[in-house]
Amino acid sequence: MAIKQRTIKEPVTVSGVGLHTGETINLTCKPAKENSGIVFLRTDIATDAYIEADANLVVDTSRGTSIGRDNIRISTVEHVLAALTGMGIDNVIVEVDQPEIPILDGSSKFFTKALKKAGSVEQNAFRDYFEIKEPIHFFHQEKDCEIIALPSDHYRITCLIDYQSKVLGHQHASLDKLSDFEQQIAPCRTFVFLHELEFLLDQSLIKGGDLSNAIVFVDRPVSQEELDRMARLFNRPSVEVKTEGLLNNLDLYFPNEPARHKLLDIVGDLTLAGKPIKGHIIAKKPGHASNVLFAKHLKSLIKERIQQAQIPVYDPNTPPIFDINDIQRMLPHRPPFLLVDKIIEIDDSHVVGLKNVTMNESFFVGHFPNEPVMPGVLQVEAMAQAGGILVLSTVKDPENYYTYFLKIDNVRFKQKVIPGDTLIFKLHLISPVRRGICHMKGVAYVGNKLVMEAELMAQIGKKQQ
Repeated sequence: MAIKQRTIKEPVTVSGVGLHTGETINLTCKPAKENSGIVFLRTDIATDAYIEADANLVVDTSRGTSIGRDNIRISTVEHVLAALTGMGIDNVIVEVDQPEIPILDGSSKFFTKALKKAGSVEQNAFRDYFEIKEPIHFFHQEKDCEIIALPSDHYRITCLIDYQSKVLGHQHASLDKLSDFEQQIAPCRTFVFLHELEFLLDQSLIKGGDLSNAIVFVDRPVSQEELDRMARLFNRPSVEVKTEGLLNNLDLYFPNEPARHKLLDIVGDLTLAGKPIKGHIIAKKPGHASNVLFAKHLKSLIKERIQQAQIPVYDPNTPPIFDINDIQRMLPHRPPFLLVDKIIEIDDSHVVGLKNVTMNESFFVGHFPNEPVMPGVLQVEAMAQAGGILVLSTVKDPENYYTYFLKIDNVRFKQKVIPGDTLIFKLHLISPVRRGICHMKGVAYVGNKLVMEAELMAQIGKKQQ
């Protein structure tokens, strides 16, 4: 069933301290138009300091996920991204007035509450899912992290963690449907081991850190002197270690809250892949670095699938829209300079034509006769002739018109075209045809391989009688 995209009904603001800077941050989510995705705006830099939620823009994963481009950088984006995905929001502008997202209690709870308060509204465009059609296996050797994606009719996540710690132990968590995110995953807070916390404090890396925004696990003996120091640092009357190996700062919401938070991070980091996912993600020992690498891998698969979908399908058993006789009635060209054999698709904005490249082409006699290659200029001309059919189809008497080049841009040749190839051209309008001027983007394939691309501009002119 097709599902439409959603944005929020009205702006909503969340304020809190930044984990790294210790500064107060105001974050405001605002409605956005369909197909715009999730975009961040650093309002403290400029009114146009936008940065997309994109895995390819990740610049750091050491203490959360940070994105950056040029002089724009935003840290710890994963919790708000998880909230947006968990609450089913596709398009939104996230404005922040500092270089990071407020840490709040170290979970997504306050973001999901704010989004729920803002409400959501259905938009006209349909949600474009990336559907896992076959198993995808990913292994990040440096982190010993394994992620598998399996086909599923909806988004599911299973997370397994193991920190070789007697205190934390082996844990796993599951999210069987996104509608459970708000109650089962969003409240789950980040966690840290005491020795990590002490290092970060000594390096002044968590100026906004507080015992209320992380669960602290103690996996070694701790002296009273150390506990007293911790109490002073966090302005607490006292700090002690519970029998379960936790500081007495927080109580767990769930026995497996750490695994659930790691699952939360997966939801946030995989949002950076750029499309909602239909599939079952199984992650063993996940972390921001591995999650982001997997998100980048998904992005590459998404790009590959989009490219594959754009390749024209040619069935020689299907009658063409225009055969060679129809083409000769429309185009003034004749052999050996008629370089289009069939038109197999055409509408108001695109055309698909083909050229069967045979050994008896006249140009092969002199163009590398011992290793014949179709000249690039003739590939461009063949593409232009296919495009000429598109522009000539806009007039009632195409046989009374010529087509002339005005401009050729961004021509790239990717593969050789040789005898025996079937060269398929697909062109679409960059802008509407006006006063007989046609501006097109064209690509050419042999099989599923892209062999050439170009931007062409041409104009039709009436023949002199």
